[in-house]
Amino acid sequence: MRVSFRKRRAAPAAPRLNQWKDPSGEKAVMKVGRMRTARRQVAVRLGVLVMGVVILGWLITMAVTYSSRIARELLEIHTITVEGVHHLNKQKVIELAQIGQGTPLHQVVPATVEEQIKAHPWIKEAQVSRVPFHELKIAVIERKPAAIVRAASQNFLSDEEGHILTKLGQADDDTFPMVTGVDLDGLLKGTDVVRRSIMSGIELARVIGHTFDGRLRVQAENQTNLVALVQGVRFRFGEESVEEQWERFQRVKPTLKSLNFDGAGRGISEVDLRYDNRIIVREGGG
Repeated sequence: MRVSFRKRRAAPAAPRLNQWKDPSGEKAVMKVGRMRTARRQVAVRLGVLVMGVVILGWLITMAVTYSSRIARELLEIHTITVEGVHHLNKQKVIELAQIGQGTPLHQVVPATVEEQIKAHPWIKEAQVSRVPFHELKIAVIERKPAAIVRAASQNFLSDEEGHILTKLGQADDDTFPMVTGVDLDGLLKGTDVVRRSIMSGIELARVIGHTFDGRLRVQAENQTNLVALVQGVRFRFGEESVEEQWERFQRVKPTLKSLNFDGAGRGISEVDLRYDNRIIVREGGG
């Protein structure tokens, strides 16, 4: 048996390695690593979320834009029909509505359009309706001329409610009764006082018109003391109902032998109905 006595080669000189391991240090390193990994994961998820929101917003924008264009094409106005016009023409009503063909039907607000149309003095009522899918229907009720109102040497055409329809200047239309004695400023502003005066004059003309032909003129400065002139005879009315006062005159008319409505100045020139249970007749302009 052979035994070797050679010496083991010594390791080269080098710094001593610290091979001692601290369990708490390893845990700390692992914890830091996990935290970094978690932050990276959060950042990735946040990035994905932001990208998703951006893509979703873009898709929504495209969908809204595309659907709006489709809705506009499907619901745009192709036809505007107008009913109830007599004095005005249909094109004028369409201009008042301020809506043209091609306007999306769903964007029309009927109440707003109705107010725009009723701003015209000849329009009393207006109704706007949307008819699927391409029609807008406008129905109007026009005011009806009822009297000529003369104020400050100018003539105006009025309806039965005292609304001024148009200014005539010196032009006239004797097919309508004439109402005088109203204030020009109040007439132009449409005050209630002036409108009531005009309405009283028109009502008086209506009552007398059932009995006499010819144009009737009414002085309406005072609603409780209306004066009507027809066929050369002047009638004075008081606060009592116009119909009742006129009925009283109708009952005594056959007894007025000198009554002559010839407009030539002969016979009775004034009939005063302002007093209860009696009628005063003045001859020769008395």
